[in-house]
Amino acid sequence: MTVQTNLAELRQKRGVGAADLAAQIGVTRQTVYSIEAGSYVPNTLVALRIASVLGVRVEDLFQLEQEGQPAHYADHVEILPGEPDAQPGQPVQLCQVGKHLVAACPEPLTWSLPPADGVLVDAGRAAKSRGKAKVQLLHDEKELGNRLMVAGCDPGISVLSRHVQRAGIELVVVSRNSSLSLDLLKQGLVHVAGTHLRDAATGESNLPAVRRRFPSQSVAVIGFALWEEGIVVARGNPKSIREIADFARKGVTIVNREPGAGCRLMLDSHLEQLGIAPASVNGYGQIALGHLPAAWHVSTGKADCCIATKAAARVFGLDFIPLLSERYDLVIRKSDLDSTAMQVLLDTLGRAAFRRELEGLGGYDTRAAGNRFA
Repeated sequence: MTVQTNLAELRQKRGVGAADLAAQIGVTRQTVYSIEAGSYVPNTLVALRIASVLGVRVEDLFQLEQEGQPAHYADHVEILPGEPDAQPGQPVQLCQVGKHLVAACPEPLTWSLPPADGVLVDAGRAAKSRGKAKVQLLHDEKELGNRLMVAGCDPGISVLSRHVQRAGIELVVVSRNSSLSLDLLKQGLVHVAGTHLRDAATGESNLPAVRRRFPSQSVAVIGFALWEEGIVVARGNPKSIREIADFARKGVTIVNREPGAGCRLMLDSHLEQLGIAPASVNGYGQIALGHLPAAWHVSTGKADCCIATKAAARVFGLDFIPLLSERYDLVIRKSDLDSTAMQVLLDTLGRAAFRRELEGLGGYDTRAAGNRFA
């Protein structure tokens, strides 16, 4: 499903220049042109601002086109020799090498030195608790101005990171479960907290958990994507695992997530409803810190199954049994919303190129991306 726009026509009818409109709605002139070209879908706030300036309804500016653009395919791609049994659904990177369009499966685990701005000299009290540390800087601190610290567990944030970087903004992404991410935001240690905490009583995503932690009207909750969460099993499902009740079967070993993780909370809820004691589940105490690490345990045979996202399963070419679709949101302090870096992040959520790439990884629905829920 795509979005058609009449912005250029309506703007010209009212004699409003692109630069003037951009200044009034708080974006760049290039962003206005991108909206008019259809390469960028604005978030709700920007759409409302445009409608207000031009004196029209949002529906006059944007309409849903039911027939989406057809997918593009290339049937002359050569899989790079040595790729380990590539499977349909796995992401690939393409490169034109002479007359060959070559596909390589990117390594989910990168064996390279990590990016660094400095080297820890003295951990001090920071090693055990929050405190000060001494770091030898490798770059000037002035270079850190266009960065946002994002805590979360969704591997899809790496796609967002690549797209905002094209606009000169860098995301420093730290892997933390949903509960810890919200705690870090509350402590003022991150700009953005990613979360997928479903309220057991109402089935509502994230908002109840946010309301319990933050004062009223202090944070904004912005949609990132709807994703599929379920059971990840080895290719071919050799243990014939179909549901969470199978986790308690003899001969089945799981890998779990740490306390506070959305997957862990969902597993515990299901086990309680089924009357299954966690101690009777082999591997319940075996912990993986993230969706991709959990799927990696299954891919290496360290576990027979885990609960993770469909995208994580596809990265490793594993099978996936869907359990539910839920919303992954970004929680941001309202005081940070108007910063240049944050505006770039929010604008990127509406860009067609970002949405197309995220949905292409499988298990993501980006219709809620950029929508504000609180």
